[in-house]
Amino acid sequence: MIDNYSIEKRTLPLIPIRGIGIFPDTVIHFDIGREKSINALEEAMLEDSDIFLTVQKEADIDSPKEDDFYEVGVICKIKQMIKMPGDNIRVLVEGITRAKISSIKQEDPYFEVNLDEYIYNDVMDLSDELEAMVRLTLDNFEEYSYVYTKIAPDAIISLKEIKNPDKLADVVSSYIYLKPEQKQNLLEIFDPYARLETINTFLTKEIKVLEIENEISDIVKKQVSEFQKDYYLKEQLRAIQKELGEDESTEFEVDEYLKRISAAHMPKEVREKAEKEINKLLKISSSSPDAGVIRTYVDWLIDLPWDKKTKDNTDLKKAREILSQDHYGLEEVKERILEYLAVKNINKNMKGPILCFVGPPGVGKTSIAKSIARAMNRKYVRISLGGVRDEAEIRGHRRTYIGAIPGRIISSIAKVKVNNPVFLLDEIDKLAGDYKGDPASALLEALDPEQNNTFTDHYIEAPFNLENVMFITTANSTSTIPEPLLDRMEVIELSGYTDNEKRNIAEKYLVIKQIKEHGLKENQIKISENAITEIIERYTRESGVRNLERNIGKLVRKTAVQIVENNKKSISINSSNLKNYLGIPKYDYDLAYEEDQVGVVTGLAWTQVGGETLFIEVNTMKGDGKLQLTGKLGDVMKESAMAAISYIKANAEKFNIDYNLFKETDIHIHVPEGAIPKDGPSAGITMATAVISALTKRAVRKDVAMTGEITITGRVLPIGGLKEKLLAAKRAGIKKVVLSTKNKPDVSKIDPKIIRSIEIVFADRIEDVVKHAIREQ
Repeated sequence: MIDNYSIEKRTLPLIPIRGIGIFPDTVIHFDIGREKSINALEEAMLEDSDIFLTVQKEADIDSPKEDDFYEVGVICKIKQMIKMPGDNIRVLVEGITRAKISSIKQEDPYFEVNLDEYIYNDVMDLSDELEAMVRLTLDNFEEYSYVYTKIAPDAIISLKEIKNPDKLADVVSSYIYLKPEQKQNLLEIFDPYARLETINTFLTKEIKVLEIENEISDIVKKQVSEFQKDYYLKEQLRAIQKELGEDESTEFEVDEYLKRISAAHMPKEVREKAEKEINKLLKISSSSPDAGVIRTYVDWLIDLPWDKKTKDNTDLKKAREILSQDHYGLEEVKERILEYLAVKNINKNMKGPILCFVGPPGVGKTSIAKSIARAMNRKYVRISLGGVRDEAEIRGHRRTYIGAIPGRIISSIAKVKVNNPVFLLDEIDKLAGDYKGDPASALLEALDPEQNNTFTDHYIEAPFNLENVMFITTANSTSTIPEPLLDRMEVIELSGYTDNEKRNIAEKYLVIKQIKEHGLKENQIKISENAITEIIERYTRESGVRNLERNIGKLVRKTAVQIVENNKKSISINSSNLKNYLGIPKYDYDLAYEEDQVGVVTGLAWTQVGGETLFIEVNTMKGDGKLQLTGKLGDVMKESAMAAISYIKANAEKFNIDYNLFKETDIHIHVPEGAIPKDGPSAGITMATAVISALTKRAVRKDVAMTGEITITGRVLPIGGLKEKLLAAKRAGIKKVVLSTKNKPDVSKIDPKIIRSIEIVFADRIEDVVKHAIREQ
């Protein structure tokens, strides 16, 4: 190293330069305007025109200090000075040698520094390694010059004539595109071999970058060329259209559509389809019917929220509060929504659930969906499926039909303008199919989490992602929902409300809601708790609270009449004056029979409006053993009656029945309210008990009710809808209910408050039922 250069001491004025670099054996020009820099330049010109240049570390510092410029710089010879407008001076300098600041002699009126000047040997012996590095540098620079067109062709020839590797390294450095800090790094490498090695690293990287840059440039030029071609052809087409007298605004309209398509952020294949369709307008007359079809279709594509969504509420506490504010009870539904939000917080890409709320009318299936949307901070959209028979209602019509539009799902998504709403499909059990198709089957794709990311509407003819949509469906019963559709949904049962729950709902929600809707103030009407209880027990007969709300609304309206007509400030309503407002009570839940009856048994039935008590009546008369069934019974119920008779005949001795009675007696089974259709197997043990009572002339306990299926071997099988049936028993004043032993798990899930006043007994066989229901003679 010591053989390559020697060090001499010098003192020179210093100019910190900004944003550029300089190497020995190269020429640069730069402008100066700072007072210290001008003073340093004038001092240098008074001496031997030598000046020391070093690069300023931060270009935006106007008054640099000692630490603001690098120690290593270049001693330069001033070649030319030109005064520029604005008191600036342009200076042309030639780099001579490297130098390093050893100390600063003065800072004012200009920087003057003591330097160690590095003077390289003009002739040095090249080792094999250094000669190889020189050749590699020349080869790499030659390749660099091919891809970097700004380098003159003669530069390679002049570089090959340089014999000194130190000078070669500096000259090559001046040709390469380098950042200021990279130039400074090379300047601070004093060993020629190490400097050439670093230069080759920069050259290799720059060659790759320039090759990529040139490829991109070629692609851009090609695209520009194609654009110019398209522009030329469009101008020709515009001129032709003008000659033909056609509307010149078509071109402008297409351009506007293309901008809107670009702004809609559609998937690539959809965007290409939309652009292809709208460009057809240029080829057809603006008055053509097809033009309107194309515009309408593209408008639908643009309006769809391909990438727009609302941000989910991540505050579970707030979501729980919102759900509790809007609805009393419904804990299973609320917990399921909170579970989804919690998991969504952890897994942002989780698919939306498909929930199906099943329960009687008026229990809050539809309204809870609105609360879910509010709790999740999502938009809410609802469509009613009741009576929908046409498949096209769900998946749209093909564009070949006149007046075709998308189906209800896509239309609703476009209307709500986000792709992650809470989407309620109301009354899904009321769908019906006919010659126009099966709408339930059309829903299969939309309600399948594994398929709905590519839901394709017949009109749109492009896949739309429904993964982020939370679908909620409602139904009164799952029996009419096709099995494949039901399999895709998570069913949540919403049971009827107890009287206590109805009372809470009325006091906390319904009364306040009705007063607000009718424009009254809360202090103008007071409805007592006893009055609400009276309405629940004697004016409504339902599982939900819809009729309860109607009756409360009726009270509020009649109160409004009295306030306006009689100038009353407030009205109080209690159980004693309730009849004045609602009239005579409609229902009485006392037992239908005051005393025990022979051949009459109280059964429990489930209907779409909740649980009901069902009285089975059996009468016997002389005859030849015929069985007659009346009361508009369904096939399943008739079969249950036949199974009961078969078992009783086969086991007549167990019940002390003379078998000859079956040959000499006709049996008539009747279920009152004959105009109402009835079906299902759960009245099996009720009919068997009634027949045994009628044949043995033993009375049935008036305070016992029962429900369960019977087999021809006398076994008692479990039934469903247990909560509603027990609520009906409670309303009717029943003291004891007989159930199948296999219903024990269902009983354990029911709120103890519901069954507190009812004794529930379990039976495996019909003989057990008879012991609890029929009195001994």
